[in-house]
Parts: sequence; C-alpha cells; structure tokens
Amino acid sequence: MKIKILSPQWGHEHMPLAAFLDKIAEAGYDGIDTWLPENRGERKAFINEIEKRDFTFVAHQHSAAGRDFKAFRESFKNNLQACAEARPILINSHTGKDYFTVEQNLTLVDIGAEITGKANITITHETHRGRMGYAPQAAAVLFEARPAMEITADFSHWTCVTESMLENFGQIVTEAIGRTRHIHARVGFEQGPQISDPRAPEWAYALNRFLSWWDAIVESNVANGREVLTITTEFGPFPYMPAIPFTGKSVANQFEINCFMKDLLNKRYSTTNLTP
Repeated sequence: MKIKILSPQWGHEHMPLAAFLDKIAEAGYDGIDTWLPENRGERKAFINEIEKRDFTFVAHQHSAAGRDFKAFRESFKNNLQACAEARPILINSHTGKDYFTVEQNLTLVDIGAEITGKANITITHETHRGRMGYAPQAAAVLFEARPAMEITADFSHWTCVTESMLENFGQIVTEAIGRTRHIHARVGFEQGPQISDPRAPEWAYALNRFLSWWDAIVESNVANGREVLTITTEFGPFPYMPAIPFTGKSVANQFEINCFMKDLLNKRYSTTNLTP
C-alpha cells in the first residue's frame, strides 16, 4: 500500500493556484485536498494544473446548501457529480446536517453510494461538526444502518464535541477506524478541534493519542488490501489557529505546522510494513 500525504488549500486561497501548487510540490507533498472552482473554465484550468504536476487529488465537497432538505439533497447530488467529473482519487464529503433526521442523512449516504457505483470513485463522509457524523454516537447509528458506508476520519471534531479523548467510545472508534479511507490529520483536544502547535510538549498527550488512531487506520487499510491511503495534513488558519488578541497574528505558522505533520507521518510510516 502507498501512503499519499496531501496539502489542504485552506488557508492559502489568496495565492494564485499555480504558485501554491509549486509551493507544496517543493515542500514534498504528494498532492492536494481541496474544493473545485464553481466556474467550469476555472475548474478545467485547475484540473490541468493538477495533472501537469502528477498530483494525487482528493475533491472536497463542502458547499451543498438549501433552505430545506429537498433543496439540500439536490445541491448535494449536483456537487458530488461535479466532483466525480474531475476524476479525483476520492471525494471527501461534508454530508448532511446534525439537525436532519437519521432517515434524511441516510438518503444522502445512498446518493453517495449511487454516484460511487456509476463513477467508480470512492466517496467518504467526513466526521465533522455540524454534519451527520458530528459525534461518535451519531455516527454509530449511521454505521449500523449502512454497513458499507466509508468515512474520512477527522477525530478532532469528536474530541471537541464530546469534551474527551474518546475514552468512553472505544467500540465506535474501532468501527470508525475500520471504515476509514481518508484521514484529516489535524489534532484536536477536549475543548477544541485544533491544538495550537503539535510540536509543543504540552500537547504531546493529544498528538500521541491521534497517532495511535492513525496507526490503526493504516493497519486496517493494509489488512484490507488497499492500494492507496490518502492523508491530508489539515491544520487550519484562524480561527482554527489561535491568534494573539488585538493583533490578528496567529500563534504559529500554519504551513510550517502542516509540513511538520507531513514529515512526521512520512517518517512514521516509511518503516511500517505496508504489505498485507
């Protein structure tokens, strides 16, 4: 199995695309995890730039919207189809809402499965606040109803929502690990979705807990014979990144932190037996 470490575009939207792609290529990233431009012409140019660099690309569906479920459902379907047309290695989806019914959210899971079947592209549903998988106990209900459902593991949201390091959710976390096809490698803690700096010793307990979960995900994907596992180093900008009051200055450099995570993960898994 190959592990591909991807960069988010989040936090660098101000940069011209080509310049940003050159920046992450120089830093040693294997690709990018981001949303598609809405304009078709810009979308085509974006895909050309990705292909020019032979980058691995995970498409990020996060913009589905609607004043009611019917409108959201149509927006969701259209956005997933647009992502599929770009032929990414995988589509990471912000699926549903935490206030939709279980049946409504399952309808969206089924739409994703239908598009996966037609386009032969894996769609993973991110464990994200405000979405259907916002907490482990909410995800457990969906897991039981849809045995084939696969996820993007961003457990930073779960630690924040449950105000814990998930000590009381071992069975659900194990289930989630077995369903994970993509990782958002951001470290959360009991009171937020992002620690200030994973290099700081005061955050070692959180970093080590997340590394243990990611290790288990790697092992699960190897055991299941996966060819590729994608991991995005997803530490974000302000307001995810704390800032010094009255200055607007972040307490740490987002890109440096993500590069630290990239190097940490590459080193950690370069010595792992990645054959089943």
